[in-house]
Amino acid sequence: MNKPIKHSYWGSTIDYRDMLKKIEEIGPILEANADADEKNGELTAESFEALKPLRMSHVLATEALGGAQLPPTQVLELLQAITWHSGSAGWVSMVHACIGAMSAAFLPDTAVERLFGPGTDNRFSGQGAPLGMLKKVEGGYSLTGKWSYGSGFSHATYSHSAAFVDDGTGKPAKDEKGNVIVMCAHAPIPEHKQLGNWDVLGLGGTGSIDYAAENVFIPDDLVFPILTAPPQRLKELFSLGVVGLAAIGHTGWALGTGRRMLDEIAKFARSKSGRAGLIGESEKFWYDYGRAEARYRAARAFVFETWSDIEATVEAGNSVSTRQISLVHLAKSEIHETGVEICNFAYRAGGGASLRAGVIQRTFREMMVAANHFTIAPSIVTSAGRDLGGLWGGRVWQFYDLIEKK
Repeated sequence: MNKPIKHSYWGSTIDYRDMLKKIEEIGPILEANADADEKNGELTAESFEALKPLRMSHVLATEALGGAQLPPTQVLELLQAITWHSGSAGWVSMVHACIGAMSAAFLPDTAVERLFGPGTDNRFSGQGAPLGMLKKVEGGYSLTGKWSYGSGFSHATYSHSAAFVDDGTGKPAKDEKGNVIVMCAHAPIPEHKQLGNWDVLGLGGTGSIDYAAENVFIPDDLVFPILTAPPQRLKELFSLGVVGLAAIGHTGWALGTGRRMLDEIAKFARSKSGRAGLIGESEKFWYDYGRAEARYRAARAFVFETWSDIEATVEAGNSVSTRQISLVHLAKSEIHETGVEICNFAYRAGGGASLRAGVIQRTFREMMVAANHFTIAPSIVTSAGRDLGGLWGGRVWQFYDLIEKK
């Protein structure tokens, strides 16, 4: 566990170690409900109520907004801890944490006062792909569209949905440089139609449903340009942008999943020892397990090295660099790919036991689903490699693309 960070840049009212203790307390509830969450298609009421006091939507928001203002390395540990107990609970927590951070980072003061002010307890969910259209109307916009993968949507209070801006002819508007304008719009969850459609291999308890909006009014101050949004507060940290903040969540989730699978297969092997032929007496198993532990610990060290460097940068008053974002993408990919290797190893090593309902089977399925998420797509790693290899110098990350500066 990392030592507590003491620096004026970070919040002082909430100690993440107290949050870790709370996660340890609710862990048995999350584990006991993991199967029921999957069958339910979203977190059960008991799982959600256990998580709710953590206020994960506020962990990266400023203290002025009632947030914890924690450094990324501490948020990574929190998400790892939740995910260790339940992959679906961890996934919903990371979505609420990251989209909450985006809302707290990029919306103007008038909006964040309503969403994060005293007496509020909002949670945010949605989709960052522009699958809707915003038409300008008096005082704001009218939003229409259909989005997929609204993880934690039914347990959120506000949506976060990317959309093109209508140029008046039904086509996407462009800025003065010729770039298509993509905005992120926020609206109360009840103003959307929840379409369901979440029948998947794993992470069934996340409720990552399709949802739609039809002529939903969005006030002017509840939108921000998702590709180019300037941070309104904590400007050094939030220079990470939407994608950098999302990386904290996906990375923390993969940390928890890989760790849980290693712990689970080791526990299983210990229970199958005492005579020749059992997995716990296998030299090959313990060699492979040792290698898997080493790979996980190396990937985890890369993650914390990368994010600790970012914390030092923002504490010094500087924005996050292109090179640092490239490393964020590589570390995020590596902890996922390592998780896939661990899960394949554990699933095969467990033999027939891996086929049956239980932690090994569920964790394997969840890791396979997460590994297909666009955030670790090969194209992103390729661009990061070109940056680190010196081929694409002078570029900047815009969403998931490494583009030439304009």
